[in-house]
Amino acid sequence: MDVAILHHAANPILGGVENVMRAHSRLLAKAGHRVRIVAGRGSQVDPDVEFVKIPLVDSQAPEVLAVKPALDSGTVPREFDRLTSEVESRLAEGLRGTELVFAHNVCSLNKNLALTAALLRLSEKQASPRLVLWHHDLAWTTPRYRSELHPGYPWDLLRSDWPRAVQVTISEFRRRELADLLRVPTDRIRVVPNGIDVTGFLGIGAEAGEIVQRFALLEAAPLLLLPVRITRRKNIDLALQILQQLKKKHADVMLLVTGPAGPHNPANREYLDNLLALRKSLNLEDRAVFVSAASGRAISDEALGGLYRLADALILTSTEEGFGIPILEAALAGIPCFCPDIAPLRELGGEDIHYFPPGADAALMAEQMSAVFSVSKPYVLRKRVLREHTWSRIYAEHLLPLLKEARQ
Repeated sequence: MDVAILHHAANPILGGVENVMRAHSRLLAKAGHRVRIVAGRGSQVDPDVEFVKIPLVDSQAPEVLAVKPALDSGTVPREFDRLTSEVESRLAEGLRGTELVFAHNVCSLNKNLALTAALLRLSEKQASPRLVLWHHDLAWTTPRYRSELHPGYPWDLLRSDWPRAVQVTISEFRRRELADLLRVPTDRIRVVPNGIDVTGFLGIGAEAGEIVQRFALLEAAPLLLLPVRITRRKNIDLALQILQQLKKKHADVMLLVTGPAGPHNPANREYLDNLLALRKSLNLEDRAVFVSAASGRAISDEALGGLYRLADALILTSTEEGFGIPILEAALAGIPCFCPDIAPLRELGGEDIHYFPPGADAALMAEQMSAVFSVSKPYVLRKRVLREHTWSRIYAEHLLPLLKEARQ
């Protein structure tokens, strides 16, 4: 499908709408659609997304600013119709060949009413592309715009249910507002929430990003990090047993063991083999990831830092330690620590981490961890964001159905 995304401006101009447009364009291009962004300001920022610049689409175009004072005062100046015709002509050229247009805030705000009117004229012509009117903000329901709005044309275009257009808002609150404004049932309006680029925002980087994608770590809830080399004193057997117990309450729990087998004792390779066999016997092959063993190489410090930022907790199960650097790393990453109550770790963590009592079994340890997650609002919110607001989910659950509907 040939899709155009229309707004007054686009990246690299910074703004919430502009960023959403770029995310949508990249998702659509990745899915194999032909995508162009049409805007009055901006430039091409992604090689797979065409940029079409039409200066009259800009809210700050001199011609647009020249008529705005009269429009804001309730007068339609003589120049308005001529400007609308000129915008329509340029827009028709810029949208030639498109099947679907996502128009962001063009029919919501009075930033460029000539553009709004021109888009309506185009939509009324035969063989025009299907319109999706994407409403982030609504001028008619926002007090700061009310003095600039007046009954009649062209202001009423911002509160009219355009024929054949698909109406989209970004939240249930906006959907109720828009339904009242347009005097239509709420089910006439689709909600497509905004999303977030998780790996980009967290600065996870390419190496860690490959690990995240390969093992679907964004789906983990919770994601536990055990950043140690594989040696017997790290007692990784216990971590696997805790994981098995946690799985009973947290079906999507995952454990990342990041290090390779310790290099100074050949028995460590045998220990890794034992752990892999234990993982299989506990039915945890899709829940416990031995990162270095899976990739055949140790991960970099930079990648480890990215995994810390994604993880929900640090877990240590060592029988002995001399210090405990992972506790320092977890503290800077802002995640809770769960570890055995041994002297070096108690000295380092004080009362600010969660300790396993001496001799506690895996079930008790899992229960302690589960209790912490169940009352942690930051953890619950983080998991909801990862469940509902990653851009991949937005595409699969919202944009793809929207594309199918628009084809009908």
